[in-house]
Amino acid sequence: MFLGFDTSNYTTSVAFFDGKSIIQKKKLLEVKKGERGLRQSDAVFQHMVNMPVLFSELANECDFNSITSVGVSTRPRNVEGSYMPCFLAGESNAVCVSAASKVAIYKTSHQIGHILAALYSVERLDLIKEPFIAFHLSGGTTEALLVTPDHEEIIRAELIAQSTDLKAGQAVDRAGVMMGLKFPSGAELDKMAQNSSREFRIKPSMDHLNCSLSGVENKAKKMLENNESYEDIAKFVVTYIAETLLEMIERITEQYGRLPIVFAGGVSSNSIIKEKIRKKYKAYFAKPEFSCDNAAGIAIFAYLKSL
Repeated sequence: MFLGFDTSNYTTSVAFFDGKSIIQKKKLLEVKKGERGLRQSDAVFQHMVNMPVLFSELANECDFNSITSVGVSTRPRNVEGSYMPCFLAGESNAVCVSAASKVAIYKTSHQIGHILAALYSVERLDLIKEPFIAFHLSGGTTEALLVTPDHEEIIRAELIAQSTDLKAGQAVDRAGVMMGLKFPSGAELDKMAQNSSREFRIKPSMDHLNCSLSGVENKAKKMLENNESYEDIAKFVVTYIAETLLEMIERITEQYGRLPIVFAGGVSSNSIIKEKIRKKYKAYFAKPEFSCDNAAGIAIFAYLKSL
């Protein structure tokens, strides 16, 4: 039995994994209407308030007396200098549970958790034994990663391409907030975009394998100023992101060959993005409950480390 903690910038999450199935409890952090994010101090405070409630809910459904080990995300990525204060909330809880239960604690990154959760949700955890490409698409990350087996970290995620400015999740959320949607705006923007019949011809802005997404926000502002429909603006935003990802995949494939492709992170759950990519490539997309921030992948990491 394996317990996982994750306290990202926008979700408090705790999960329980028995080697086959996962039970997870999570809560989005509250962002005031019209705001486009949270200060780290506010995020940490909300995590500290949320965690005891979620942990108690999980304890009602799981036998904590049988915990084998504890996993926790302590940083955004497994690279030097990667740090955000919000992860201290999860780490402090995980350390306490580990000490009280007298079991091992395994620390990893939020990004590794995302990738493992995606693999679990599509029943491809076997991919940890071979190279593959993972796209991590969220509010703070638009990255393509070459993932390879690693003895210490289970998997090693090497950055090979990224957005050099605006991230996919930022583009979605900023466009959504412009149109009065609640932050984060992904789910609402997805529904809105599906009501548009308009088609857009997009020329992605690329620099070798890297992309630029700043044009999305600028174009969305102009469309809004021109009183174009919210549905068309939403469709433009997700179409631009989808076409950019397709161009990244094509260029990555030319350089690294045809490797399995896995999508993780909240933006990867967008229905239009999934549809466009699946028309050209066989790609695995994390199920919605495992694509957004969650502790499921962290509990799976603890399981794999215990093996």
